[in-house]
Amino acid sequence: MILKRFSTGSILVTSMQLLAGCVIIGASIALASPSGYAPHGTVTIDGITVPDIGPMPTQVPTPPTNLSYSEKVELGKQLYFDTRLSKNNTVSCAFCHNPGTGFADARQVSIGAFGTAGGRQAPTVYNTGFIPFQFWDGRAGSLEEQAIGPIHNPVEMAEQHNTVVPKIAKVAAYQKQFHLVFGGGASLQHIAEAIAAFERTIVSQNSAFDKHVMGTAGAMNDSAVRGMDLFKGKARCILCHNGPNLTDNKFHNLGVPQVGPLKEDLGRYMVTRAEKDKGAFKTPTLRSVLETSPYMHDGVFKTLEEVIDFFDQGGGHNPHLSPFMKPLGMRPEEKADLLEFLKAVTGTPLKITIPKLPK
Repeated sequence: MILKRFSTGSILVTSMQLLAGCVIIGASIALASPSGYAPHGTVTIDGITVPDIGPMPTQVPTPPTNLSYSEKVELGKQLYFDTRLSKNNTVSCAFCHNPGTGFADARQVSIGAFGTAGGRQAPTVYNTGFIPFQFWDGRAGSLEEQAIGPIHNPVEMAEQHNTVVPKIAKVAAYQKQFHLVFGGGASLQHIAEAIAAFERTIVSQNSAFDKHVMGTAGAMNDSAVRGMDLFKGKARCILCHNGPNLTDNKFHNLGVPQVGPLKEDLGRYMVTRAEKDKGAFKTPTLRSVLETSPYMHDGVFKTLEEVIDFFDQGGGHNPHLSPFMKPLGMRPEEKADLLEFLKAVTGTPLKITIPKLPK
């Protein structure tokens, strides 16, 4: 078995080329479970039992069809920042999933290659390797599938699969890398697998909360500790934001006001065509949420304070509103404590250097 340790920007990643389904972060080596989560007990609110929150696992689940190793991650990093994946060579993955803004988009809705405004706010890449469904409506079942979607979306990168591959393939240095990594030339699947391999290294962990639950005294201040109790109790946040990644990976209608270019966004319904899914959107991770404003699928709320106020009032009016939503009656000091806890789930900063792209 060959282990390689390498640096992607300032991210330290260890890779094992021959062990399927194994991903290593830092120096910890373990087989990834299908969910990547270890049990941390449960919490019950109003008769509803959900997994408790807990520290992030040290390994990211990786499909055996796309093993992670240094050369593949480096290739994926280059492609992530390469605007040549877009029709007019102006938009890259990083354009909407910016490392400087929590691997999300600081704009209310994202802007595509030709200046067209999309209908949704770009979600963060943080911890997407732990999430089984991608996009706000969950229409992609893997990071590899997600990486392909924006390339041919007319309001995003606006490229075509049959033209983007030759564009990348004609770059001699890229061709050399693709042959080294995949044993063959550039293809749409290889592009997707490389980008996904890089995105699985974007992990928010080692937060003050993680240190607190692992027993580090004083890792969270008293206000954050009270906020954690509210999160798991009166504020009812844990009903949807549970498990180590602080998401149930499900879809809920919160009655979020619809703003932006779309008059109506039916969310998950457009994937399942189930009446109950009208206006339902995926529960986002709250890991490093402080970095990823604005919030909700349409970026309607600019601050976490606005988000807390929205949940405190029981969400918005909608015929398909989740039964989890109800007025909370939180006091100002409780809202402040809850905000302090949300700050405490901010992970260790990842300093990503922009790679030199082949010409």
